Amino acid sequence: MPKRRYEQREPTHDWQQIRPFLKDSAQITYDVIRPCILGWETPKERAAETGMPMSSIYYKANLFDQAGMASLLPPAPPPEIPKQDKRSLPPHIRQEIVDLHTQYPAFRPHEIATICFVKFNRKPAPATIKLILASGPKPSTTERRHPRYAEIESGKERRRLVIRLHVDGWNAKSIAGYLDVSRKTVHEILQRFAEEQFAGLEDKSHAHKKLRKVNIQTIQEIKKLSENPLLGAYRVSAALEQMGIKLSRASLRPLPFHQSGIVSSSDAAQAAPKGSHAIQSREASSDMER
Repeated sequence: MPKRRYEQREPTHDWQQIRPFLKDSAQITYDVIRPCILGWETPKERAAETGMPMSSIYYKANLFDQAGMASLLPPAPPPEIPKQDKRSLPPHIRQEIVDLHTQYPAFRPHEIATICFVKFNRKPAPATIKLILASGPKPSTTERRHPRYAEIESGKERRRLVIRLHVDGWNAKSIAGYLDVSRKTVHEILQRFAEEQFAGLEDKSHAHKKLRKVNIQTIQEIKKLSENPLLGAYRVSAALEQMGIKLSRASLRPLPFHQSGIVSSSDAAQAAPKGSHAIQSREASSDMER
């Protein structure tokens, strides 16, 4: 006769005698709430008998009414998330590396790494970039992403493109080579943007803003000196300097005081009647003696 698997015991509803034989958590929960589900005891009476909180018995009994035996089973564990190998680059970063080299073949590996760090927050090693360029995917396009500097009509759009490439991680040398413009121009645009921000993108006015040396007071003094036809530009400049007005002969020649009667000494000698030069010379020498 085969041996019995379980020892035969007297049936009982005493929780203290049943609890030592319960091993599984689902079985323990079921035996706690079974009298309440069948209506033998109230949750309050069952809580006093088993020591489980009455609120827990209410909750588990209601959950059993809704889901049945499935409510007694532990929840299924979430699926495992596959670990990513940090040494391998995602496909979109590998594609960007190849496209950057296609756009500007003069890129060095560390420059491409800087652009990838700015764009994807991932900085691959130069050796990895060389390996991807040698055995990576094909370029997604062979056309230029941006036109050359001279091909852009608007000066504002030119400067905007330089700033955009610099924000993307391009250095000034690469920007100048890609846009076919001098490196000095790129540095000037970046420097102006750093000082003026977005106002530096606008076209700069080339109007003459330097203060002029000739004002109304200066013109009046020149007109007074123009009464003497023997004074040329050199003597007028010396006379003005004594008054605290510094004007060179080159600055005096194009001024409109020539139209007010100021002429050079040679022109005055030619325009004066015969004999007047000697008279004027004697008058000038007598004035000097005085």
